[in-house]
Parts: sequence; C-alpha cells; structure tokens
Amino acid sequence: MAISIASLDVASADAPSVTRRYAWGVFAILFALMVVDYVDRQVVVSMFPHLKAQWSLSDAQLGTLVSVISIIVAAGTLPLSMLADRWSRVKSIFVMALLWSAATIGCAFATTYGQLLFMRGVVGLGEAAYGSAGAALLATVFPARMRSTVLGAFLAAGLLGSVLGVMSGGVIAHHWGWQAGFGAVGVPGLVLAVIFVLFVRDYRTVKVPTQDAARTARRVIGWTSAMLFRPRTAIVACVAAGLQLVMVSSAYAWLPSFFNRFYGLRPDQAGIKTAVIVLVSGLGAVCWSVLADRLSVRKPLARVYVCAATAALTAVLMTLAFAVLSPGPMQFWALLAGAVTMTGTIGPAAAIVVDVVHPGVRATAAALLSLTQNLFGLAAGPLLAGLLSDRYGLEAALAVTPVFCLLSAGVFLLAARTYKADLASARAAVA
Repeated sequence: MAISIASLDVASADAPSVTRRYAWGVFAILFALMVVDYVDRQVVVSMFPHLKAQWSLSDAQLGTLVSVISIIVAAGTLPLSMLADRWSRVKSIFVMALLWSAATIGCAFATTYGQLLFMRGVVGLGEAAYGSAGAALLATVFPARMRSTVLGAFLAAGLLGSVLGVMSGGVIAHHWGWQAGFGAVGVPGLVLAVIFVLFVRDYRTVKVPTQDAARTARRVIGWTSAMLFRPRTAIVACVAAGLQLVMVSSAYAWLPSFFNRFYGLRPDQAGIKTAVIVLVSGLGAVCWSVLADRLSVRKPLARVYVCAATAALTAVLMTLAFAVLSPGPMQFWALLAGAVTMTGTIGPAAAIVVDVVHPGVRATAAALLSLTQNLFGLAAGPLLAGLLSDRYGLEAALAVTPVFCLLSAGVFLLAARTYKADLASARAAVA
C-alpha cells in the first residue's frame, strides 16, 4: 500500500512556534547535557597511565576503553533514535542521561579491566541516541536558517566536555585516584536529567504517513528507510564525517599519553596540555559552522566546501606535526593549528544531513550520521592508534591518522555533486 507523504505533519518541524527564550533555554540544558556526555566519555583517557600501571594493560586495551563506547553507540543509535522519533525525544533524553550517568559512577567500583570495560559499554548504551535526539529537538525549536550554527554549537559542547574530561580525569586521578574521577563526573548528569524533564515540554510527534490506524511496523520502517536513503548526499556526507573523526578521536584519546611519554609530563599536566588543544578545536568547530551558515546564504554548496577544505587543511597540519616536527614548541603550535581545522566538519556535516532528509526522520538521519561517525571515526581512531602504537610506537601511529582526513575531503567533494538536487527534493516534499 502506498504511503502518502502529503499527510505528514511538519508544521512544528520547520516553523517553530515557541518563544526565543524557551528555545535558548532548551539549548542551554541540552548543551550542558552534551558537555557531561563527553566528560563521562573522555575522562578515562587521562587515566591511561594509572590504569596501565595498575593492570599492566597494552595500548590496544587502553584504546578499547574509549572505542567500546563508540561501538555501542554505533550499534544502538539507529533503533534508539527511531524510538525517540516515534515515542518522545524529551522522555528518551531523560532516560538516556540517567543511564549513562549511573554507569559512569559504576565505573568507580570496577576491580578488574573486564568490569571497567563492561561499565564503559553501558555508558555507551546510555549515550547511543542522545546526540541525534538532541539535534532533532533543536531542529524543531529553532528556524532552519540557524541550523548549522545551532547544531554546530550543540555538537561543540562535546568538545568542551572532552576538554573537561581529559583535564579533570588527570587531575582527580593524580590527587585522589582514578576511581574518584569516575564518581565525580557521573553526578552532574543525574542532576541535569531531572532539570531537563522538569523544564522542557514534550511535543506533538511528527506523524508518520498512513492510510489506516492499524499501520504495520514494516510500513513505518519502509517509509523511514526510503526517506533516509533516497538522498545520496546524506549517506556520502555521513561517511565523510566519520573518516574525519578518525583524526579527531585519535588525538583526543592519545595526546595525553603522547605528552606523558614524549614531553615527560605527569598525567595531570599532560591532561591540561591536551585540554588546551581540545578547547581550541571546540572554538574552531563553532567558527567554521558560523562561516558555513553565512556563506550558504549566497553559495548553496558552502557547507560542503567548508567541510572539504577543513579536512584537507587538517591532513597537512597534522602530518607536519607528527611526521615532520619533533616534540617541542613548534610541534605544539602545529597541533594547535590542526586543532582549529580538524573539527570544522562537525556542524556543517550535521546540517548537510538534516538539510536533505524529510523532517519526519530528522532524529533518525542524525542517528545515521552518529552511527557512521562512531563506527568509522570515534571507535576506529583510538583502537587503530593503539594497535599501531603497540607495534610501531605512538608517534608513528599518530602520523598515520591524517591520511583519513584526505579521504574525508575527497568524499565531501563527492557530496557536492548531489547536494543541490537532494536539497530541492527535501523542500519539495513538504511544500
């Protein structure tokens, strides 16, 4: 039986009816939760020297403590985001925040590597659909003209969270032990989850088109799949964004250990030095997102070209830092320059994917982006670097990762070929 796209209720998706004050209030809470999300995710990286000494772990095992979250996120993001689209993004976000925060606190009670790895996996389950559900909720309360900026700023909260995670993990572990680090960062998420569910109003879910009340799950899934995979730009942009994050995730996970081993810094000092780089990358993410939005007013392909350009620049700068320069001030400045560009795809790529899909599947489309980013980037980066480090050394491992930035730039250029047509189709579907 055919599904009528015209029966979709998309008014709330593209014409927000809430006040600006309420919209920015929702943004503030979602931003804070995203910060906590990434604090809980990244806090372990500055603890690597402590964990390595306590349990005699290899670099591959340490990298797995980061990658396991991304693997679980990749596995759970699509089904959980589809549930959020159909059930309630507000209630879903509340439950997810409770789960990942409680699991982070549970990491403090791990007595073996296996127990810690398991609890890190539960953290990933709680975080699996948060980014996609949060992005979809923001797309509902903000106008489309602000999409790159709002989504870029929201996703940049993950970078701020990474800053706080790598810095607090090292400092707390140095003074009170690594167990205290997990306990300290888990509590804020519980508090914010309660504030979120009390402040944010639930909304009327966008209707899935149907000709009778007894629609089957197969029809819903079939329609959703058609809306997701029809625009080729969305799939290509997802792959390109994931490739770029191999560099980002490798840097975030292994720079604390790099500074510890090659600069002779204590874990807490190495965490603070890494935090500076992560903070700069967060500022870069926001700036590139704003630039992409402003340029797209006159040049429709600006978002795609900003992604391609920043990926290519990252490849040049990070190759210079790890393959040419020796540890010291010049290398650190090259790393800072690379940090500015390596997150330039985050906001524009999310906007590209949301631009070309139907409003009724925005959370699911954002989940598809999250899946590829987690599977190809966030999961692969730390684990691949750890494996290469065990075999060739950490410096050599980090020198290889910029290759993925070149691949990302090339794939983004492929997305430029179909973006205009897919954007026009998405707009026509709701006209």
